[in-house]
Amino acid sequence: MANSCLQLGGFLVSCLGWMGVVIATSTNEWVNMCKYGLNTCKRMDELEAKGPWAECVISTGLYHCVSLTQILDLPAYIQTTRALMITGSILGFVAVVMLLMSMPCISLGNEAQGSKNRRAVLGGVLVLIVGLCSLVSTVWFPIGAHQQEGLMSFGFSLYAGWIGTVFSLLGGSLLTCCSSDSLPRSFQDNNRFYYSKQGGGNAPATSATNHAKSAHV
Repeated sequence: MANSCLQLGGFLVSCLGWMGVVIATSTNEWVNMCKYGLNTCKRMDELEAKGPWAECVISTGLYHCVSLTQILDLPAYIQTTRALMITGSILGFVAVVMLLMSMPCISLGNEAQGSKNRRAVLGGVLVLIVGLCSLVSTVWFPIGAHQQEGLMSFGFSLYAGWIGTVFSLLGGSLLTCCSSDSLPRSFQDNNRFYYSKQGGGNAPATSATNHAKSAHV
């Protein structure tokens, strides 16, 4: 019962983490930058938001974005962020489907519990990979943006990515630990049941042999 609750909690936390990664991947307000100096930008009320896919100008009554389509001319941190976040989003979808099919309340025919536990462990590992992809992206992107241009503050997309990273690592750890702990326990229970049946079957034969020896004497 405790493992089932931990597995369900890990699944819900992993789903929240994956959603945070998807939100960070699909939005562009990762960092807010200022090209003219902080005081000048505050006076002009004009900031520039930058993400993996576009650069946007934010001011009063104006929100204009320019897509970053020159793939070969983009800096390495943007290309790496794109690759890692897309990979994390796809792997997160696969992990959520696998974890959903491994829940104790869902039965796929006469599937053994050991198969569901192994699927839950694999899903937890995928969630951990999602968290690592998001961690590298959300740390490297603001560092690269700060080195290239003046970094003023972090955007909500970066915060969503950080929250998704924490939830993904936490959920993946819960799923991997609680599911892997249940594997040897079920294996030991099956072996214990097997030996008990085997011992129960040999007991009458032993008693019958002793009875035959005593009758012969």
